[in-house]
Amino acid sequence: MRIPALTAAAALLTSLTLSLSGAAAAAPADHAAHHARFDQPYSGFAPAGTVLHPGSPREAGLDPAPIAAFERQMAGWEDPAAGSGYLFPGATTLMAHDGVVVERGEGGYALKYADASTELPRDQWIPARTDTIYDLASLSKLFTSIVAMQQLQAGRIDLDTPVAHYLPEFAANGKGAITIKQLLTHTSGFDADPVPSLWQGYPDIASREKAILDAEPINPPGTTYLYSDLNMLSMQLVLQKVTGKPLDVLVRDGITAPLHMTDTGYNPPADKKPRIAATEYQTSPARGLVWGQVHDENAWSLGGVAGHAGVFSTADDLAVLAQTVLNGGIYKGHRILSENSVRLMEQNFNQAFPSDSHGLGFELDQIWYMGGLSGPQTLGHTGYTGTSLVIDPQSRSFAILLSNRVHPTRNTPSTNPPRRAIGEALAQAMPVAAPGGGPLWYSGQGGGTTSTLTSGPLTASAPVDVDFSAFVNTESTDLLSVEDSTDGGSTWHALPLTVTGTGAPSGAPTALSGQAVRAWWHAHAELPQQAGPFQLRWRYTTDPVYEGRGVDLAHLSVTANGTPVPGSTALTPSGAWSQVQAPAAGTQR
Repeated sequence: MRIPALTAAAALLTSLTLSLSGAAAAAPADHAAHHARFDQPYSGFAPAGTVLHPGSPREAGLDPAPIAAFERQMAGWEDPAAGSGYLFPGATTLMAHDGVVVERGEGGYALKYADASTELPRDQWIPARTDTIYDLASLSKLFTSIVAMQQLQAGRIDLDTPVAHYLPEFAANGKGAITIKQLLTHTSGFDADPVPSLWQGYPDIASREKAILDAEPINPPGTTYLYSDLNMLSMQLVLQKVTGKPLDVLVRDGITAPLHMTDTGYNPPADKKPRIAATEYQTSPARGLVWGQVHDENAWSLGGVAGHAGVFSTADDLAVLAQTVLNGGIYKGHRILSENSVRLMEQNFNQAFPSDSHGLGFELDQIWYMGGLSGPQTLGHTGYTGTSLVIDPQSRSFAILLSNRVHPTRNTPSTNPPRRAIGEALAQAMPVAAPGGGPLWYSGQGGGTTSTLTSGPLTASAPVDVDFSAFVNTESTDLLSVEDSTDGGSTWHALPLTVTGTGAPSGAPTALSGQAVRAWWHAHAELPQQAGPFQLRWRYTTDPVYEGRGVDLAHLSVTANGTPVPGSTALTPSGAWSQVQAPAAGTQR
């Protein structure tokens, strides 16, 4: 249970006033006896029989407040009256934890515009619904990747075998050494986009496929991470060659049919158009309002079926796919992947490129859109149309954001803030508890803010020991430090710390961050005997861009010769927290 005060259990520290935008942060009573705590991550897969079912956040052991706050944020992002805060006409969201769907929301409009700037008559607007079908854009790459894993299981492809073994024509222009693994991890050396674009430079599908085979890399294979649609376009051609079947059939037979994902696939039928979110009004190519057809021009030029784009789906269908991954490749008795294949999707093959962690097909640990759910095993992807999927095996949770941010034009602000926000909300809703019990001081905050927990004047006649427990789930540049002052708070000096626990930093750090580690640490600092009064403060500062779940403190203790230091023990923030608008960051995909 989070409370806004530290009690006598924290030795000399007997009271706390904590301000976040003028209000104390509190959490509900612990309802999580049978659900994961964020500070006690799971290892291994969820039980194979886990089936999604609706429930309230409290029924899933979660604090409903962060989820409700996220829904209020979404309402602003969907409201044109919000001015610069307006991001997309409509969106559908879904959060699940331990098999419980705790949030399933919609807002705004799936169809609103007639062209690039003209709104349709109001009676022709189509509201977004929880079952609205969205163009997934690059989330389609995950379907191609899963099919690739199925063919790996079947022995039709091998990760370290050159692509040219399956497609001899692929060896053109120095690509003979590129392997299947390098396609799946974007380390093949391909440029970001085909030049010229497939839809512009070639007259038919056959010539466009030849252009993919003829593409010339710009880097030697394995030397660089560079996200490129050409990787999955090439993977599509491999899969079609080794199976003798087109990609849409492979996705249907291997994924959507066994999992009963009835609203998922390429080139959706005309009778589903009223449920499909419209995308861009395109003048080049002259397609007009793209509605019910794939938005990506290269995928459109390939007939709507492409390795990098083309899949349409709903939040509910994607939830089934996400739970299948958490279950180790099986859902309702239908296995589409072996457990080993799922482990390969969670394994980082890009350790040579630290900021670009990647499993086979899935991105890993990308805080720029995963937010508080990010971690070494966290899988996900984004899509250029305004979509994202984040799967966190350590908490057996996932978050889905589907939007039509390119309706009616792609010239819109980044959707990365809501992508992060849904992950932040779900992470902050999960409980954390002090080791062995006791109260917590919790600091979960937005970008560009600072919070402090400050003692009153203290006096001691012997050297001072400062001890505390910390759960630090932050970006590497968002830091927790402990500082002392001997001049009434005019100047502060960070104390060197000795930190123990799983993944704890070595040496004598003066600041802590721990986004990749979900474990409590014990921290200790020593102060020489002070000639006069001194103060202590715990200070947590975020930069303007990304955040993890935040910081929890417990078991604060300040002693001299093993005895609590006497003095004024009130703790107050040294200034209210102030929220700063964070700049857009990351890339649209």
